[in-house]
Amino acid sequence: MAESDSKRAASGTQTGTQTGTRVGTVMNSLRERIASRSLMPGARVPSIRVMTETLGVSKSTVVEAYDRLVAEGVIVARRGSGFFVSGHAPPLALADLGPRLDREVDPLWLTRQSLEAGAKVFKPGCGWMPPSWLPEDGVRRALRAVARDPQSPLADYASPLGLPALRQQLAWRLAQHGVEAPPEQIVLTDGGTHALDLVCRFLLEPGDTVLIDDPCYFNFQALLRAHRARIVGVPYTPSGPDLAAFERALIEHRPRLYVTNSAIHNPTGATLAPAVAHRLLKLAGEHNLLIVEDDIFADFEDEPAPRLAAFDGLARVVSIGSFSKTLSAAVRCGYIAARSEWIEPLVDLKLATSFGNGQLAASVVHRLLVDGTYRRHLESMRAKLADAMGETIRRLGYAGLEVWTRPRAGIFVWARLPDALDAADIARHALAESVVFAPGNVFSASQSAAGFLRFNVSQCNRPKVYEALQRAMDVSATAKEHA
Repeated sequence: MAESDSKRAASGTQTGTQTGTRVGTVMNSLRERIASRSLMPGARVPSIRVMTETLGVSKSTVVEAYDRLVAEGVIVARRGSGFFVSGHAPPLALADLGPRLDREVDPLWLTRQSLEAGAKVFKPGCGWMPPSWLPEDGVRRALRAVARDPQSPLADYASPLGLPALRQQLAWRLAQHGVEAPPEQIVLTDGGTHALDLVCRFLLEPGDTVLIDDPCYFNFQALLRAHRARIVGVPYTPSGPDLAAFERALIEHRPRLYVTNSAIHNPTGATLAPAVAHRLLKLAGEHNLLIVEDDIFADFEDEPAPRLAAFDGLARVVSIGSFSKTLSAAVRCGYIAARSEWIEPLVDLKLATSFGNGQLAASVVHRLLVDGTYRRHLESMRAKLADAMGETIRRLGYAGLEVWTRPRAGIFVWARLPDALDAADIARHALAESVVFAPGNVFSASQSAAGFLRFNVSQCNRPKVYEALQRAMDVSATAKEHA
């Protein structure tokens, strides 16, 4: 058993008898605040009176909980001063900062399983296309061409903003989506996650509140927790975030940032409606909210959907993207497009944390963009995805699942299980058959998507996927009947 798992198991043994009790509730509340760094070592713990009022328990309950935590060494008592967090903060463990999930259906663990799995494991729940759907031969040709070009810098660092020729291409491509960003307002990165990490480093302080869609791409949550941000979910609809809930969250939580996909939403496949986009930007202006628009799925579209960055002109919206989903996950190349006065500090952060981005990857991507390989690949890929989307939706309907909204493009379908079945149970049973599904609650900050699964249509073209799904549903339904 890994060390982190051993610690968790030991903690569970320690507090097992407390689970469900009022004393246990107080203890777990304090432990979670310490684990999330909202209470740092040496910080004063809420007084007994404050904790009593906050949790609605008796004074004696809080006294007993604090006494037990003192005995465990979690907090220390100082005569006449109160209670304080003891020791040093433990090493950051992202699994301890989010909702408690079984390891088999924890999002980061599922990602590791999908990445480490061999060809015999089916991955309808993963977030990328099979290698056979990507232009591997084109990437090889581009690598050879870059290697033969005496002007290609194969042994030097990239310029601070990144390869000028690729930034010029990206400026042109962004303009096709209505986003006006000259090359000097574009910073190259090592993929979309690197781009989002840099933006979070630049805009967030520990404890800042960030709005996310509920559901949303689970790695948004993991990365924001790594930055010690406070996460607030806003319900998502087929046309965008629920605007009434969005406005309430702005008033109640005063967030610094909103992170979203607007073109092809992950995990739902929905598309932002123009009216929703305009109202959302108006609210953002009224409440001094900044927005990060992850446009990583842009090239899946036949016709561009509305972009917040286009309506806003990069005034309070930062646009990020990459080629990992459409070209190659091995060629790590992404970008940030932001307002001009933010570029220099973003470049400083990039140099401080990574000393640049991959020059070779940027050269390969540029070659594929200008020689026509990428354009031809997109035309073929979109046709294949459209066929796969129709077939996946049809087969899910036969299995009794209800598609939440029919996506206009992309790779994801968000579907509700019948008979109030629990997606985590389905995922657990299917995992035993070497089929990796993505249960809804890994995408939900409020844990309100227990009945949903996300399907990647490019990974759903094998009969075993649906056979494993049906067997898992049957087993789950039978267990539910006998419960």
